[in-house]
Amino acid sequence: MIGRRIEITADLARVQVRRDGQLVADHDRIWAKHQTITDTEHEAAARALRRERIELVRPDPGGHVEPEVEVRCLADYDTALGLHDDDGRHDEDRHDDRRRPEEGDEWEVTA
Repeated sequence: MIGRRIEITADLARVQVRRDGQLVADHDRIWAKHQTITDTEHEAAARALRRERIELVRPDPGGHVEPEVEVRCLADYDTALGLHDDDGRHDEDRHDDRRRPEEGDEWEVTA
């Protein structure tokens, strides 16, 4: 009955459950405090249904395929946004210069 509407009626001795008017469960009423009594068959069925639901909502990570995306140069975004330095070069170009200095080059450090 997981995920379905049911009607529950209880008196001093019994608890009855109906679905669409049909009796689907009839149990002795237990008055002990702080207890949950579950039929082991019901528990196994509920666990299987939960597992199926989780698999629908969150597919198995082993079979998950990441979407393919284009990798772009960050300077392309600077160009699209009109962000250039005074000399027309992108920040990325400046970083590339620093990564590949040649012997004898002089560097000016600015803060």
